[in-house]
Amino acid sequence: MHQLGRVYLVLGLALLLTACSDSPEEDFIDRMTQEHKGDSPVENTSQQLNQSGEVSGQEVTYATVNGKDITGYLSKPEGKDNAPGIIVIHEWWGLNDNIRMMTDKLAGEGYTALAVDLYNGKVAESPDSAGTYARSVDDKEALANLTQAYGYLNKSQGADNIGVIGWCFGGAWSLQTALAHPQKIDATVIYYGRLVTETEKLKTLEMPVLGIFGEEDEGIPPQKVKGFESALNEVGVENSIHIYEGAGHAFANPSGTRYVEKAAEDAWQKTVRFLEQNLKGE
Repeated sequence: MHQLGRVYLVLGLALLLTACSDSPEEDFIDRMTQEHKGDSPVENTSQQLNQSGEVSGQEVTYATVNGKDITGYLSKPEGKDNAPGIIVIHEWWGLNDNIRMMTDKLAGEGYTALAVDLYNGKVAESPDSAGTYARSVDDKEALANLTQAYGYLNKSQGADNIGVIGWCFGGAWSLQTALAHPQKIDATVIYYGRLVTETEKLKTLEMPVLGIFGEEDEGIPPQKVKGFESALNEVGVENSIHIYEGAGHAFANPSGTRYVEKAAEDAWQKTVRFLEQNLKGE
């Protein structure tokens, strides 16, 4: 074969493979679809996680993305002004009642907690619709959304120390928010979200990281979690990574069918202590 012909052949095969391969985000959502097969939001039982204090919650407009106002759920501890802030990022189901209740629980621990909405008001009732909504999220728009959430907590709510927490789809965005604002975010909590293991990216992080994962999660397998932990250690990022035996993906969601009470309660206590140490200095 002529040399030029071989070059074109190689280029053509490369383009074909690129076209046929999924992006990392699509691959992650495919895995989440498999992990949530047969799952659905059920009657909410998140009161099992005792709320520590009285709170007040309301819907607020905290951002404008591409000319559209973005509404989230803000919950604040009663009698506490200028409390530390937390950006709360929903699972792939969307900003539903479970996320609002978890936001109230964080506020009950003494934080001004803002649950963001990356789905523009849409809430999923099935894995298929959740996957569709997750795939529709534009990365640049989501990051603009989350950046403005930080600004809202900092400027409008007087929060100096601000952390971020997310579950599943939101866990992935919790890490992405930290990577985008390594000098602003003071604490990052990731519940079984898509991970980054490249040390060149992770070395920019300047805040401690708490990671909560399930041993039986095939979407975010223990091997990947351990690789993430090793990479954080290699670049000197303070971290606390926990893999729970007998728990799968979404084990900490009391409104889903994958809930594992004992593991979820322990993870919540670790979350509370982590946030106290890094946002309140206690």
